[in-house]
Amino acid sequence: MNFNDRAAKWDDPKRVKRAQTISEQIKNYIDIKENYKALEFGCGTGLISFNLKDEFNSIDLVDTSKGMIEVLNSKIEENNIRNMRAFELDINKEYKLENESYDIIYSSMVMHHVTNLKEILKNLYKLLKEGGCICIVDLDKDDGSFHEEEDGFNGHNGFNQEEFSNLLSEIGFDNINSKTFYHGEKELSNKIVKYSLFIMLGFKSN
Repeated sequence: MNFNDRAAKWDDPKRVKRAQTISEQIKNYIDIKENYKALEFGCGTGLISFNLKDEFNSIDLVDTSKGMIEVLNSKIEENNIRNMRAFELDINKEYKLENESYDIIYSSMVMHHVTNLKEILKNLYKLLKEGGCICIVDLDKDDGSFHEEEDGFNGHNGFNQEEFSNLLSEIGFDNINSKTFYHGEKELSNKIVKYSLFIMLGFKSN
């Protein structure tokens, strides 16, 4: 899946509306303090963080797609946003953030694209402050229909929440909890696929 090619047209009405719902769920699910520093992992064009920018003192945003970051940076500049910084980087390979630490790290519809999931989650764990939390929004397990028309997709067909929780626990997160909160439909060329999203929190112990 080439996200660079899709960046310019990424912010379509359906994604914008879904991002608003997801952002509201994140706000309701996390106890956010106004001095908190956040990291959005796999930020795309920043749809989630633009809805959350007034909740945090500062937000760093990272994505491996140059095209997505270019679109995001233009939006930050156009809207004169002062508390958001965007970086094109792979946190498994680059260390621009090694001296940073975050109260909250969140991602939306990203982890099912990640093949080296455990490595990514370990690196995110390192970036969290003690007492901080990770917040993951992603697809509930499906039969592969959601991505069946996506050329080159080699990620996960959603996740079983219990299995994902166990993985977070292995890495060191505790007080893990989750729930399904969103039901949607995706139009394919020959059918409509129903899907659902979950939100999961895990904490880094003090």
